[in-house]
Amino acid sequence: MQKKIAVLPGDGIGPEVVEQGIKVLKAVGERFSVKFNYEYADIGAVAIDNTDNPLPDSTIDTCLGADAILMGAIGDPKYDNNPNATVRPEQGLLKLRKSLGLFANIRPITTYKSLAHISPLKEEKVQDVDFVVFRELTGGIYFGEKGRKDDGDTAFDICSYSKSEIDRIARLAFESARQRSKRLTLVDKANVLETSRLWRDTVGKIAEDYTDVKVEYMFVDNAAMQIIMNPKQFDVILTENMFGDIITDEASMITGSIGLLPSASIGTSSALFEPIHGSYPQAKGKGIANPIATILSVAMLLDSLSLVDAGIAVREATEKVLNNGIMTPDLNETHHYTTAYVGDMIVSAIKNEESEGFKPENISVGMSTII
Repeated sequence: MQKKIAVLPGDGIGPEVVEQGIKVLKAVGERFSVKFNYEYADIGAVAIDNTDNPLPDSTIDTCLGADAILMGAIGDPKYDNNPNATVRPEQGLLKLRKSLGLFANIRPITTYKSLAHISPLKEEKVQDVDFVVFRELTGGIYFGEKGRKDDGDTAFDICSYSKSEIDRIARLAFESARQRSKRLTLVDKANVLETSRLWRDTVGKIAEDYTDVKVEYMFVDNAAMQIIMNPKQFDVILTENMFGDIITDEASMITGSIGLLPSASIGTSSALFEPIHGSYPQAKGKGIANPIATILSVAMLLDSLSLVDAGIAVREATEKVLNNGIMTPDLNETHHYTTAYVGDMIVSAIKNEESEGFKPENISVGMSTII
């Protein structure tokens, strides 16, 4: 079996964490007899620097010709801190989502017993948390008409949704709920927003086709509180673009680090996989970035290619490494390892299918980074 992977390393720590993801893919290829072919392309600040365009046409072509896309992160202070910049890295990401029709962003929130103590929540609240957020990705306020009035003192951003945009992601979320615990929560602001009322109407009609799934409705401000108060109550969360952007970053902290959370962006014919964290330019080149979100994104990529056993192997290897205390400084401030070494240990665990093949006691102390 051969699969073509488009690789968009991006900016900041993006290339470093993507490198670990590629190492994992190579280990999976060896163990499961899959040949992955990689084609690299630019997006974000590096693309602006090279082409004056945050998303060159050649990058779109590379993505369209791939079986799946692995991306790092985008963003650079020289653009982020310049309010007058007319070209920004984020424009490339928004255009990529539109160009590839990536309408559904899927973000699983899963906690690890070995890391429960580092969560800002009490351990008993985070144990066994396991839910997934389906965020609509190509509509809403981020893509609506925006601008300033002639006097420059008034700005506007229009939020707009159609039934068809809601329908296609809602059905994905219902299908996921059907495979999980058969519970779905629509997060909106229907007491204020007309777009949210359209979401409720549309989801309510779709629910008639999924009578085995229990549907609940929750205002986004209450959902933000409930995610902290009782995250175990959730199974599948469905929401619009901006609300999803905010609550998934909030939910990521349940696990103890934003460096643990993967994501998938799904379209009708393309799928992109990336960590939810940003480019973290302050850490660039220091070897301290957490590669696990990217590696777990690789697991989701493998699932999308129907390589389910390979995806399971990556997740099991990652958990094994974490359980043995091999982690970057965001997870352990006093005794930690480099980005590359964490990647190497996950690769080792993947290659050694039997548990006795992975021997953390043999780790050289000299490989750690203690600050």
